[in-house]
Amino acid sequence: MGLAAQKTGRSYRTFVLTGDGELQEGSNWEAAMTAAYYRLGNLTVIVDYNGLQLSDSIANTMEIDPLGDKFAAFGFDVHAVDGHDIDAMMHLLDSLDYNGEQPHAIIAHTIKGRGVSYMEHQPEWHHTIPTEAQAEQALAELSPGDDS
Repeated sequence: MGLAAQKTGRSYRTFVLTGDGELQEGSNWEAAMTAAYYRLGNLTVIVDYNGLQLSDSIANTMEIDPLGDKFAAFGFDVHAVDGHDIDAMMHLLDSLDYNGEQPHAIIAHTIKGRGVSYMEHQPEWHHTIPTEAQAEQALAELSPGDDS
């Protein structure tokens, strides 16, 4: 999409959201190399970096760090942000030069299952469906408290 915009003279931006586990696959790096080669400043890759994948941690499966250095080596403009801080994310997205020649990589540090006691940092919640009781507990833990 980013290359199509460039080739047709359109000004839209392209965003790709990927998980850190997906970056263990070579096709992602082929795409990154292509984005840098064609100088797709209109492209932004946002990595949900929580250190977990389907069944284990990234470190125990196939380490991808130093992730920022890898994107930089491919020619990306690299930034890290707290992926749970929406204001910081919006500020960062607003600050990027989408008319430049460098594609952007944002490494959004997150916690899988954040805010739900039994889900935090647990890889099985990549694919597990909560029971009705678990769903109720999760909603209760994520709901703002009654401050009255």
